[in-house]
Amino acid sequence: MEDEPLVQLIARLQALCLERGLTLVTAESCTGGLVAKLITDVPGSSGYFRGGVVAYADETKERLLGVDPELIAAHGAVSAQVARAMAQGASARTGAALAVAVTGVSGPGGATAAKPVGLTYVAVAHAGGVEVRRHVWSGDRVANREASASAALVLLLECVMTMPAADGPA
Repeated sequence: MEDEPLVQLIARLQALCLERGLTLVTAESCTGGLVAKLITDVPGSSGYFRGGVVAYADETKERLLGVDPELIAAHGAVSAQVARAMAQGASARTGAALAVAVTGVSGPGGATAAKPVGLTYVAVAHAGGVEVRRHVWSGDRVANREASASAALVLLLECVMTMPAADGPA
């Protein structure tokens, strides 16, 4: 799936979500809304995509997505724990069946020895739980953001492919 052109991947995601009655929201930090943009580039996205939050600042993650400030203090905004909380918060606050979250260090600044440029966590919350993946990209800021958005879409599609149909209208 990772080699599949993004438009085809999103079209598959859309078809499966519509067929199964699943709704989707995004919670993005380092991608700055790129995942939502790519989803809405495909006609028909309004049938399943509810919207998204660009939660760049920690305070926005806390206020709009319900991420516990102590979680951010303990693990940092770029962590598996915060990605998981962002996805869970987006799903809980919107009622969407699926929520994808992305947090990372796009570069060129903001890195530490423990969290290098390119480190990204992607999480998808769904009825069966939360899937989280860690990636480390080696590109520049633009390439890292694009790779993160692509990884989010791939994980979303993988999760949707394993989900049963919803029990009613979305």
